[in-house]
Amino acid sequence: MRRYVNAFFLTVCSMTLFSGNASAGEFFETHGLAVDGYDPVAYFTEHKPMKGAAKFRSDFQGSTFQFASAAHRNMFAADPAKYAPQYGGYCAYGMAKGYKAKIDPAAFTVVGDKLYFNYSETVRSQWLTDIPGYIRKADANWPDVKKVAKVHE
Repeated sequence: MRRYVNAFFLTVCSMTLFSGNASAGEFFETHGLAVDGYDPVAYFTEHKPMKGAAKFRSDFQGSTFQFASAAHRNMFAADPAKYAPQYGGYCAYGMAKGYKAKIDPAAFTVVGDKLYFNYSETVRSQWLTDIPGYIRKADANWPDVKKVAKVHE
């Protein structure tokens, strides 16, 4: 069964290899906002996704992030690298497999004070089976994969 589940995810990702959104900045964006407008600080402080507000914005590496409060915006502005998601906000599991994939802001994990996103809750379940191994692979892939413009849908 596990073999079929893995094959399914690889097939879905492979089918969408040449479609996707390009990011204007260094981070994956939808609707012109990094993390689809969700507050990256909230994943650390509230341990859940929280939609940001247009009045609380901050730019980092050419991407616009939104926050649920001025306090969260200020925390991010003081140390953006601490709160910014890993691998440009792309799916960490996909990065471990060697490609960029969009994310579901609700499918996240904070590990060792770093924020990781996944394509979906189902993909996150696979990611959770070997987080250290997937992080090693994603870290090794990121320098080359970040140069690729195409994003899996």
